[in-house]
Amino acid sequence: IMKKFYIHTMGCKSNQFESSIIKENLLKNGFAEVKELTEAELYILNSCTVTHKSDNEAFYLLRNAKHKNPSILTVLTGCIAQVEKEKLLKNEFIDFVVGNDEKLKMTEILTDILAKNGRIACRDIMNLSEFNKIVLADTAKTRASLKIQDGCDNRCSYCIIPFARGKSRSANTDFVIEQINNFSKHGFKEVVFTGIHIGQWGKENGKELLDLLREVEEKTSIERFRLGSLNPLEITDEMLEFLQKSEKFCPHFHLSLQSACNKTLRSMNRFYKVEDYLEQIEKINEIFNKPFLGSDIITGFAGETNEDFEITRQNLEKSGLTQIHTFPYSLRAGTAGAKSQEQVDEKTKEMRAEIVKKISAKKLEEFIKNNINCEHEILIEKRPDKKTGLLKGMTRNYLTVITNSKDIKLFNTLAKVRIKRFENGKIFGELV
Repeated sequence: IMKKFYIHTMGCKSNQFESSIIKENLLKNGFAEVKELTEAELYILNSCTVTHKSDNEAFYLLRNAKHKNPSILTVLTGCIAQVEKEKLLKNEFIDFVVGNDEKLKMTEILTDILAKNGRIACRDIMNLSEFNKIVLADTAKTRASLKIQDGCDNRCSYCIIPFARGKSRSANTDFVIEQINNFSKHGFKEVVFTGIHIGQWGKENGKELLDLLREVEEKTSIERFRLGSLNPLEITDEMLEFLQKSEKFCPHFHLSLQSACNKTLRSMNRFYKVEDYLEQIEKINEIFNKPFLGSDIITGFAGETNEDFEITRQNLEKSGLTQIHTFPYSLRAGTAGAKSQEQVDEKTKEMRAEIVKKISAKKLEEFIKNNINCEHEILIEKRPDKKTGLLKGMTRNYLTVITNSKDIKLFNTLAKVRIKRFENGKIFGELV
């Protein structure tokens, strides 16, 4: 079997985490990772299918790999592989197709496929009910990622991901605590909880995310934790009360809002109202000291009129958000949104996305300026800023600050910094 591999990762934090697992699995089994495509015998693409753009990019990458290195064998895994399965074997640039669960045991799966002269390993992910307990201690990174959940039980009308990831399933509490304590032993000071829909953690066992966070607070020695994306409905008053008192929580929220117009939210099959989450954002801004509030917005969803978008625009303008990640709606076959007769043209979607991007840029700049002259705790990264050679680190509220020190003894330590200025898109501060 080919021993030199090159891996490319697309998409979300869960995919990035899983690519590290694939890499670790291959390296343990005598494979070698190469940095140049032309030297590789095996090209592994861990794909994303959240938009048609990501699909197109994946097919381009596979074609490009074969073009640059005709003898290379290609393995397509990730969400496209899971949704399209056998259909992909018609593509001349794809040699093997490996599903989202199978990819976590890449060596065994490839050996098995080759032994059977097959080309695909991809079970029906909807039948999975157990969380795949995978551990990773990538010590090159400054922050540890821990996947605590996979899959999603919602059926939002724009989204294909439940079909690519299966039912919601959670890591059990003991596993999570054990992993975090293991990270601490490896010297990590911060853990980021990732998953496909972490707000659904524990749901299948009658528990909720807050139960897990209470245990983490009590039973681990790690200094900081950060949460992945949450649906506004999942941030209850009880959770906010707990997070406010928590010594470990980093006040950085990511809200998957998707729209700021109630009519659009209803047609997306999202079960909350704009008024409620705008109020919630206000509350978060009051309770925490300068919390970072990120969000996602889709522009041009099926049936979104100019009036609907105008409502979204006005609500976003007046909201207390820090940053808005936006993308034009992309039709995904097999979803309710794709069946709608009222599709918005691409140009309009793009134009609306540009408007939201401008709102976001303005809000982010205001937020950063509000943090000038403030003192923050930063976790100093294990590598300095490329351009200046100065140490940099992330504040609890998600700002990367370049410090005034080059002392590498401070790598991976928590330090106090006073933010001094913001220029050319970078934040500079002085160690206190």
